[in-house]
Amino acid sequence: MGIYLSTPKTEKFSEDSENDRVRYGLSSMQGWRAAMEDAHAAYPDLDESTSFFGVYDGHGGKVVAKFCAKYLHQQVLKHEAYATGDIGASVHRAFFRMDEMMRGQRGWRELAILGDKIDKFTGMIEGLIWSPKGGEGIDQDDDWAIEEGPHSDFSGPTSGSTACVAILRNNQLVVANAGDSRCVISRKGQAYNLSRDHKPDLEAEKERILKAGGFIHAGRVNGSLNLSRAIGDMEFKQNKLLPAEKQTVSANPDINTVELCDDDDFLVLACDGIWDCMSSQMLVDFIHEQLRSSELLHAMQETKLSVICERVLDRCLAPSTATGEGCDNMTMILVQFKKSIKSASPAELQSSHSKSVDTESKPEGGQEKAVAAVGGATKSSI
Repeated sequence: MGIYLSTPKTEKFSEDSENDRVRYGLSSMQGWRAAMEDAHAAYPDLDESTSFFGVYDGHGGKVVAKFCAKYLHQQVLKHEAYATGDIGASVHRAFFRMDEMMRGQRGWRELAILGDKIDKFTGMIEGLIWSPKGGEGIDQDDDWAIEEGPHSDFSGPTSGSTACVAILRNNQLVVANAGDSRCVISRKGQAYNLSRDHKPDLEAEKERILKAGGFIHAGRVNGSLNLSRAIGDMEFKQNKLLPAEKQTVSANPDINTVELCDDDDFLVLACDGIWDCMSSQMLVDFIHEQLRSSELLHAMQETKLSVICERVLDRCLAPSTATGEGCDNMTMILVQFKKSIKSASPAELQSSHSKSVDTESKPEGGQEKAVAAVGGATKSSI
């Protein structure tokens, strides 16, 4: 679904950086879509020992994805659990905090700043007379004070976004996901899904949707949304008798904590514009092939990881809009671990909090092994 251009926009935004822990590259492309609704965040130095990467796939507009890219990592840092080392608890809270922050006059104003004149959630340009407070980095000090104004009763945007983030500290990797973007790790060339695509036809998702008063038609929540968890989409979160995690569509992320080891090659975060065209194992194989080729051709100089991401985007781009696959916005982040990481954990996949899934949620997943929980925190070693 969506409006397509007559020819795709193949210009790419790409970026590379590194520190003593990781090397990363990323790339994004609008493609055939009439607008670019993806956003991303990459902070290899979230603090002195932590790296943060996230992809956000917007739907119904770009503003929620941009809001998450600007603020979600800041909220991870601000939560008291982060200071005690509980990254999982802090990122879990940060997902729900996005919905809270987008309400009221302050939320309306920030969304108006990030949006444009034709955003469906308002259709007005009043908010554009304000300027954003502070920068978009990680040091912004903002208590998000309540503001009075003509939009004090604003319940939040009807547009929404997926959120899939990976936080790396020492040998611990924490992945949080809501929606159908995906995080995959390569271990000895084998693809392991560290998140699960949240689709309405999954049994746990279907149960929550129906209990909240929603329905599923043609694989879509209330016949409209083709994913079952997201930030924003406030029209699906209006049941005042239920907590946020039990709404028809919930921002409640699966949290997966993995102990890394020397066998881990790289990490990939990508929106479904990639996964609609390539399975997890296909993408891991392609990246390994590109890395091997770069080693042979550029013995004296490493190929930028963003170049590999760009090649993936070009490979996935459809020649026409006839089928719909390969026509979406595309965003991908590729992260290599630079130092050897030792792990004392057993080699077999385990779950300490909830039942793990052994198959990929996409139909092509014969070889992939998913380690994401259906609805909660999972601690895993692969």
